[in-house]
Amino acid sequence: MRTLKRAACAAALAGAVALGGPAVPAANAATALPQFEDGSGLVVAAQPEWVPGSDRTFTVTVSTEQVPAYSVLPGQVSGEHVVLVTLPEGYDGTTRYPVHYTLHGAGDQPLTQRHLEIVEQSTADLPLITVTPNGGGRGWYTDWVRPGPLGTQNWETFHLDQLIPFIDANLATIAAREGRAISGHSMGGYGALRYAEQRPDLFDYVGTFSGDLDLLNQGMRAAVLGSTQSTAFGAPTVAPDAIFGPPIWPLDGVWNERSPAQHVEPLRGMGIALYAGDGGDLAVDPLQAVAEHLVWQTAVATADHLDAAGIPYRFLDYGDGGDWAPGCTGKHNQRACLQADMDHFTSLLMERLEHP
Repeated sequence: MRTLKRAACAAALAGAVALGGPAVPAANAATALPQFEDGSGLVVAAQPEWVPGSDRTFTVTVSTEQVPAYSVLPGQVSGEHVVLVTLPEGYDGTTRYPVHYTLHGAGDQPLTQRHLEIVEQSTADLPLITVTPNGGGRGWYTDWVRPGPLGTQNWETFHLDQLIPFIDANLATIAAREGRAISGHSMGGYGALRYAEQRPDLFDYVGTFSGDLDLLNQGMRAAVLGSTQSTAFGAPTVAPDAIFGPPIWPLDGVWNERSPAQHVEPLRGMGIALYAGDGGDLAVDPLQAVAEHLVWQTAVATADHLDAAGIPYRFLDYGDGGDWAPGCTGKHNQRACLQADMDHFTSLLMERLEHP
């Protein structure tokens, strides 16, 4: 299902990546919490702690040899990976629930007030566990080609081969494809679609919220390269070719191979939902307007490939946001738009995933 608005618009450079809100301080609550055990290559660095003001969301901190150090944002410690987990009301450690993995954007991290509020609002009264892992400010949800001085940056291996079985071992989950979904915003939208294509055995539904889905798009390549060079996405910065290798033909094979828009066949049989605005009024907040139009272009490219493959999907093209949610004006990284995306997506999950 798709509604396309093909208005002309210049491509953004680094505007397609999301910035998060302020970090939430450490928790201090007396309520009993699940206790986690090491496993699947992850070591528990800090046991779960409730996020202040919440009785459903906690953090657990892990370390992994797949990403032993990384470029950090304020409040992060290199090598420590904070994972945000939101439990359903009445979680008792016995009843098994489906799990929704949701991936944050570039220049962002799991432990922010915005992530907490969006997830808790969208899952109120739903029988669903939500997990937001650390993806690094510029991790790009992939195993890096030339990580350089940072050392190994195997974000994909960390999440797919380690984190998922670790969560299944420590929480009461429906540990099967029918009980698992993935979504993401901006850089996280890239990660969600890429992960779903790489491991269709793991996920029954995938959603992208203003996702960076087409690495063949030159504006998108510029956005990725821009993220390597700015401390807004973590310090220290990294070489331009660290993540996907050189971006120029004929050396750009990894960029082409890891572009999810063109490799949709593994998604056949999976639920698919693409969300994007068109940027709205370009004279208002032009950077985020142009950024959203760029990611909208990548959603259109993905939809075209899904159409060509005959794979069903939903394309929620909400244009300038006027009919999508109050306060949404179709810009990139807008809280109102993202809340509406997540609210709609979780409703789709409840129609499809196995749950109590």
